[in-house]
Amino acid sequence: MSKRGIVMYLHVHQPYRVRKYSVFDTANNHDYFDESDYNCDRNNEQVFRKVAEKSYRPMNALIEKILAKHPDYKLSLSITGTFIEQAEQWAPDVIESFKRIVATGRVEIVSETYYHSLAFFYSVPEFERQVEIHKAKIRELFGVETQVFRNTELAYNDSLAKWADGYGFKGILAEGWDPILDWRSPNYVYRPTGTKNIALLLKNYRLSDDMAFRFGDKNWPEWPLTADKYNGWVNDSITDKEIVNLFMDYETFGEHQWSDTGIFDFYEAFVEKWLSNPVNTFYTVSGAIDAFEPAGEISMPNTVTWADMERDLTAWLGNSMQQESLRYIYSLEDDIMRTGDIQLISDWRKLQTSDHVYYMCTKWFNDGDVHAYFSPYESPYDAFLYYINVVRDLRWRLHNHHNGGGLNG
Repeated sequence: MSKRGIVMYLHVHQPYRVRKYSVFDTANNHDYFDESDYNCDRNNEQVFRKVAEKSYRPMNALIEKILAKHPDYKLSLSITGTFIEQAEQWAPDVIESFKRIVATGRVEIVSETYYHSLAFFYSVPEFERQVEIHKAKIRELFGVETQVFRNTELAYNDSLAKWADGYGFKGILAEGWDPILDWRSPNYVYRPTGTKNIALLLKNYRLSDDMAFRFGDKNWPEWPLTADKYNGWVNDSITDKEIVNLFMDYETFGEHQWSDTGIFDFYEAFVEKWLSNPVNTFYTVSGAIDAFEPAGEISMPNTVTWADMERDLTAWLGNSMQQESLRYIYSLEDDIMRTGDIQLISDWRKLQTSDHVYYMCTKWFNDGDVHAYFSPYESPYDAFLYYINVVRDLRWRLHNHHNGGGLNG
């Protein structure tokens, strides 16, 4: 009989943020992502170096330590192509540390779109190209094949599950949202409705968000969260079940929850506490799928994500600025791809990263604070303005290319 276990999955991502790109730059300056002001949150190098110091280096070191100490500790990671490109350029030691932990055989890489895009909802051919590019990059860098899929922001529905099943993935990840689950628990392996071979793992959002969002909040009634307390909650959740899926951003550790909150010590102590019970273990996403049969079928006809109170796509598609931006960028697909221009195609794909439209979100109340925290712009309207100016320049380059200019940007 398989042990009961935690499936710990962390998402590693950094976008290429659009710089302060004015209408006067259009048709004159084709560098969209290199912000000259080094001391601002739009400067991709500055942001990456800061997060590498606060999060990637200390967390990878901690994971290496835990892997060496606990043979039963396992972990799953998704790592976007835009993160990898920036790490290769500005922090190659971070890539090397990821390589070391993956080489243990106990850290699984999860498949996704290379550019952290919402392409599935706009262009399945482009979506598939990005999945293939990502698979190839992971194969080249880590020497492993990805077997389980996660879509950007855990954006999931029945159609995506059928696609992933047909593609040959053995598993797919999604949010364990109450209105979908109804009376059921996220603490089992499921089968997506209408599929034959693929398994579905659902995020236990309450326990995940206790660590990812509430850990350092001194106004939270449960603060401070100790390893003993959290271990008790996980034990209570899994009493007669199989797994607890803790899904969150990698940057939870050191960036969203700063080191001085005690997040690193807490995580190390919790792993120790959990594994001190011989009936407990950790699973990779594939390991959990191999260990347990599906407990039933789950259907999500409408798209569910892991963002905001609504758990839908409104964080990226909730207003006309966001809708217009995505409609514009995907309308260029055929013409862009026909050029065969590597730089033009690369820029176009970087502009598909979902963060760009997330920064344009105009939600208020609880979620608005979260959006404002992550945005490098003064307002959602600034984010839209700079982005649309860039799209105009992209169209100018495209026109120039088709008229014999051959401009490579």
